[in-house]
Amino acid sequence: MLNSYKIIIAYDGTDYFGWQRQKDRPSIAQTLQDVFYTVFNKSIVLRGVSRTDAGVHALGQVAIFSVVMNIDPKVMIHAWNNRLSAEIVIRSIERIPSDFSLHGNVVTKTYWYHFFLERPLPTTQRFGWFFRYPVDLEKLQQCLNVFLGTHDFRSFCSGDERGDDTIRRIDAVSIEYVEKYNAYRIAIVGPKFLRYMIRRMSGACIEVASRKDLDVGLLKQVLEAKNPEHLLPNAPAKGLVLYEVEYKS
Repeated sequence: MLNSYKIIIAYDGTDYFGWQRQKDRPSIAQTLQDVFYTVFNKSIVLRGVSRTDAGVHALGQVAIFSVVMNIDPKVMIHAWNNRLSAEIVIRSIERIPSDFSLHGNVVTKTYWYHFFLERPLPTTQRFGWFFRYPVDLEKLQQCLNVFLGTHDFRSFCSGDERGDDTIRRIDAVSIEYVEKYNAYRIAIVGPKFLRYMIRRMSGACIEVASRKDLDVGLLKQVLEAKNPEHLLPNAPAKGLVLYEVEYKS
């Protein structure tokens, strides 16, 4: 009997070339699939809700798969996790209906972007961008607020998108200081995002907030230009974390 499952995964993406399978390069999805085969002697194909890029991390990546096997999720998660390397942990497994919509049932996704204003400790440096210049945090919040609401984000994506599918909605943006890591966390919430969108937004905002010769109006101009060929920086992948995906109940 074919059974379908939803899993939530956390991973340190530093040594992986993203979520999607890569030819001759390690990826998160391929590693999970290979280990599943090793443990259960069954092949699966994982579909992830977000195709995180090389070096990007996750605390709440969601994936689904189907397999001709009937096994209790508690047994499955224990056996599967026991064979995974320390960089990947399956946080939960549950059975789902065969018609479960991985993307259509999403209410919001929350991404975090971490940056340091002081040289980070070796234990945390791989999870954030060390920005070597002072940042006006009040101005940074003003910069982020530019993106609230529904806009055409063509200026803040990979540039490979075609057609009119670059319109997205941002529901919330915030900044907080995380004392435990001596890091600053940008949180961005919305139903879906374009490739590089969070990193390009974060990099542009941090750059503008660090320079007295640039003001918030520049971001509005770049957004309205709908042209990804601008000089504001793309923040490094190491600071980005897919924190949580909220689904309809």
